[in-house]
Amino acid sequence: MADSVFASRQGLINIDKVRKKNGWTKDSPSWLSEAGGVSRSTLQRFWKRQPIKHENFVAICQAIGFDWQEIVDNSPTQASYMEFVSYDENWVGRETLIDNLIHKVQGYTRIVLLVGITGIGKTTLAERLVQELRGNWTEVRANCESDIRNKPLDFMSQAIQWLTNWGEKISNEERKPELISNRLLKRLCNHPYLILMDSVEFLLAGNEDEGWSDFIDENWGNFFVNLLAQPTCQSRFILTSQNLPIKFQMAECDRYKNLWHLQLLRGLDTNEQISFFQKFELDSALTSQNSPLRLIGEVYDGHPLALRVIAGEIKEDYQGNVLAYWKKNKDYIEKVKADLKEALNQGIIQGEEDRWEIDSYTQKLRTKVRLRIEKTFERLKNDIYDAYFLICIASKYRCQVPGNWWLSHLEYRNYSKERQKSAMQALRDRYLIEDAGINDNYEVLVTLHNLIRSVAISHRLKIFPEK
Repeated sequence: MADSVFASRQGLINIDKVRKKNGWTKDSPSWLSEAGGVSRSTLQRFWKRQPIKHENFVAICQAIGFDWQEIVDNSPTQASYMEFVSYDENWVGRETLIDNLIHKVQGYTRIVLLVGITGIGKTTLAERLVQELRGNWTEVRANCESDIRNKPLDFMSQAIQWLTNWGEKISNEERKPELISNRLLKRLCNHPYLILMDSVEFLLAGNEDEGWSDFIDENWGNFFVNLLAQPTCQSRFILTSQNLPIKFQMAECDRYKNLWHLQLLRGLDTNEQISFFQKFELDSALTSQNSPLRLIGEVYDGHPLALRVIAGEIKEDYQGNVLAYWKKNKDYIEKVKADLKEALNQGIIQGEEDRWEIDSYTQKLRTKVRLRIEKTFERLKNDIYDAYFLICIASKYRCQVPGNWWLSHLEYRNYSKERQKSAMQALRDRYLIEDAGINDNYEVLVTLHNLIRSVAISHRLKIFPEK
């Protein structure tokens, strides 16, 4: 028996007869008390034919005199709970976005691609979507990062694993990419699966001629294109990635633009930051713009992972005393705030002497935030050194500047126009730079997230050590 189950249609009809006979309604105290002490929320999920834990299901059936094995839905698409690694009760915000994405998934959108820098909440949002969509699809998960120890997650291995788990037998003669892809597409089109694939960036690589974010195993790219090309499809994919796969930027995917959706995630806004700290039962005058937590949220651009680490540290190491944490660490936050204020009010936008440390001023920030960003920088350095060099040298800019200011540093070093363009595009594809509008001279402005700049500064100092 699966860890979670839901009632069959006939089972619900039978239970409804028992409830009516006893004069119970869905919310009546009698129904709630008779149902084996199961919580109201669980009963409500059960009645909506959403999956609940097996032990709760058995308790409900026993309490009202039914054999649970006759009521359970044993269809091959029976839902199962996905283990969540990020989503928990501290979730706040993004409600409008969630509603929009749910509407898309329940409509025609077959692939939702959540992109953004590390720690910005892609996996958490993906899991929240799964939580909201439960009951309509069988949940499936693939973590691309955990399977990359020796080689990227290849399409054939994953597809065969999925098909085998779903009860299909595959002969040796059928173990060919095209045949397996067709089998998988048929299964996905005819059965409702909700598949979450984490960290798709680990499936990507590339070169200067063909782009830097193509699938290492071309069968993955071909599969997603073919998925979009099917006349109908019951299944849905939620992908998270720090890079935008180039396959989705090409004409073959663009023709199906109504069937896939790209969602860039940014940090929590001010109201969401306030709600977040309140979830941790931290206040410290949050209604005041000058409250320590408001300043922290502003300096970190609402970065969810960083705020979670800081909130946890205040709760655990400072017994929830915000002012004690602030007294010890405020210099790091106020330094960044002062630099940004100088850039905005005095036009001092170059800060070659800046030594931001908001990624690493405590051990927990170093191990839980800095290390995550370091992995991104190391991949960039190994894959596309030009882009790595560009982001490091441009970390001298405190705020948004025209993109050609960045490129001038490469031009000065005799980089060709094509190399300059390729380096900048690689940073865009990884969302390591942010567009910040257009100035009066019709130039596109670019900037860095404060956390990204903090790490980039330290890397720049390794390239150009202080004398």
